[in-house]
Amino acid sequence: MPPPCSLLCRLATLLCVWALCQAQSDTKLPPGTPIIQLRLAGDKHKHYEGRVEVYYNGEWGTVCDDDFSIHAANVVCRELGYVEAVSWSPSSKYGKGEGRIWLDNVHCSGLERTLAQCESNGFGVSDCKHSEDVGVVCSQRRIAGFKFISTLTDNVESLNVQVEDVRIRAISSQRKRVPMTEGYLEVKDGGKWRQICDLEWTEMNSRVICGMYGFPGEKRYNTKVYKLLSKRRKKNYWGFGVNCTGNEASLHGCKLGHKVELRGNATCEKGLPVVVNCVPGRAFAPSHAQGFSKAYRVEQPLVRLRGGANIGEGRVEVLKNGEWGTVCDDSWNLEAATVVCRELGFGSAKEALAGGKLGQGMGPVHMNEVKCSGFEKSLTECYFNRDALGCSHEEDAAVRCNVPAMGFQNRLRLSGGRNPFEGRVEVLAEKNGSLVWGTVCSDSWGTIEATVVCRQLGLGFANNAFQETWYWPGDVSADDVVMSGVRCSGTEMTLAQCLHHGKHLDCPRGGGRFAAGVSCSETAPDLVLNAQVVEHTTYLEDRPMYILQCANEEHCLSSSAAAATSSSYRRLLRFSSQIHNNGLTDFRPRAAHNSWIWHECHRHYHSMEVFTHYDLLSFNGTKVAEGHKASFCLEDTQCEEGIEKRYECANFGQQGITVGCWDTYRHDIDCQWIDVTDVVPGDYIFQVVINPNFEVAESDYTNNVMKCRCRYDGHRIWMYNCYIGERPEITDLFTKSKLNHLYIYLKPTT
Repeated sequence: MPPPCSLLCRLATLLCVWALCQAQSDTKLPPGTPIIQLRLAGDKHKHYEGRVEVYYNGEWGTVCDDDFSIHAANVVCRELGYVEAVSWSPSSKYGKGEGRIWLDNVHCSGLERTLAQCESNGFGVSDCKHSEDVGVVCSQRRIAGFKFISTLTDNVESLNVQVEDVRIRAISSQRKRVPMTEGYLEVKDGGKWRQICDLEWTEMNSRVICGMYGFPGEKRYNTKVYKLLSKRRKKNYWGFGVNCTGNEASLHGCKLGHKVELRGNATCEKGLPVVVNCVPGRAFAPSHAQGFSKAYRVEQPLVRLRGGANIGEGRVEVLKNGEWGTVCDDSWNLEAATVVCRELGFGSAKEALAGGKLGQGMGPVHMNEVKCSGFEKSLTECYFNRDALGCSHEEDAAVRCNVPAMGFQNRLRLSGGRNPFEGRVEVLAEKNGSLVWGTVCSDSWGTIEATVVCRQLGLGFANNAFQETWYWPGDVSADDVVMSGVRCSGTEMTLAQCLHHGKHLDCPRGGGRFAAGVSCSETAPDLVLNAQVVEHTTYLEDRPMYILQCANEEHCLSSSAAAATSSSYRRLLRFSSQIHNNGLTDFRPRAAHNSWIWHECHRHYHSMEVFTHYDLLSFNGTKVAEGHKASFCLEDTQCEEGIEKRYECANFGQQGITVGCWDTYRHDIDCQWIDVTDVVPGDYIFQVVINPNFEVAESDYTNNVMKCRCRYDGHRIWMYNCYIGERPEITDLFTKSKLNHLYIYLKPTT
């Protein structure tokens, strides 16, 4: 850890750089400085990194990496509106550009306002190839006054126009509406909010604005109301129009329109201030018409998001031939990501993520080299390469979408924690006609409820759920319990959407030290069972009772085993299970090492009371037989190439599953079975559930369940059609299946 003075020095340096940027932003460029525009482009780039491209003399080109330095990268990043550069990359890391190589042998001091002020060979003078195109990675922090409107017009005077902010200002009758979907569009320029003349305004412009604010589409509005209001209000117009194509992710991607002649009250005489009216996604609609929700059948979605910490983000998965698969990140960009976001009822994409950044999926990779125009209704309508898949799940694509401002974070807070990610949960509730802060009863409080809290606050995933919070002194005025009986499914956007007691509170232990608390984390593990391994390793074994004593002590046999003689046999449905951690954090038992339970018979520790459930179900969901597997040894059996094992149970070592590794429970281990001695022949559903009690928080619980179709004739068993998660045709898989059945015969007792 660096000494305190070095941190102070670094802070002082950043403040100086910021002050210098502010001072330079208030000065004009020296006469004769070429006017240029910069952008970041290339393969697999985020919005703050990519290949440096320069727009000069009506043409886009690149910059050679010869003599390029971090000082030049700082100039590039600040010109693009970021505080500073993090790094730069030579040798076309972000792919080879096209067109001219505008700049070569660039020398910057780091104090220049634009890359055009740095010394170079001159525009267009270069002996480089595009294999030497330079790239940069900028800090994600923005400089105040970031340029929302790009400036690629023929009007040179408009090239330095900056817009500080954009907003939709609702009229008084709609200001309490959440989300706010309609109102005047205003831009902040020179510290003042200004309207835009609607003479050149198009539906494509409105589409972009709505996308920025988290809405998938736009619609017409009542012009009569706004004409009347316009006559009564004093107008302050902005000096430019806006020209969007409609597929831009934000107003930043649009071009400036024609310059508007500002003539006081006579400005925009034949028009009105721009008004936008957005259509919210189904989950964010201000109100739902009663009685209609059950009248229409919701169509099976073709695209979904998984593994995201917050609303509107996640790994992109596509349904094809009844099986969910992922999308490869080759050519993945904001246009394709925006199609996904709008399809799912969000706005445009604010980030297109590559490299499995939000966790790796399982199963097939359905799409690769996706190319979208931005106007498709579904990602499945976009072009993609059907022949060149060849992608691994390390390249799974993901998105982060713009979502409406719902004010969720204003009705919930964490109090008393050591950092913003933990604390006692306090909610804003109505009491005696006024809004007051209070605590949540911790009875039945668990990981799922904590997950909803962390999501509502935008703090990621739940790390822990606490039923005692005496060590977190919260606000004394908020000690009273205002919410009890909370039960969540995990899909809710707010804690208030979960089931709870309402006004009639019931909390025997009360609040105070027993109030509910949470700790949140930006990342989480994600356990997924390999369904194919289960399907291929299943067999039946008749095993004598006298060698099943340890398993019987651990309740791994059916209830009839209690009266069985030592010479009798139990029929066991045995199989191997391979459990992968595809998340972004190691999976660790919730209990500390000193509280693990020692089992003398098997001579091992149990770190979790129940790690998996094994069940045999009838088609109506009735449990016919069951088993369970305690986490006697949670370790890294095997890992992907380049990943080292971290957890090993030998010598009472630490237990867990590293990201990119998997733990294999072999078929010949005790309790790795279902006791089917009392099961009558027939057709069944075989089900495995990992982490069934949600003891450990994960980024995605929907992939913790595996189901298979199973036919048992009393001597043999057929296991087929195994799949992870939900599948719509579960009840008639047997009749529709065209797969070859896998015959599994009775294995002799060893």
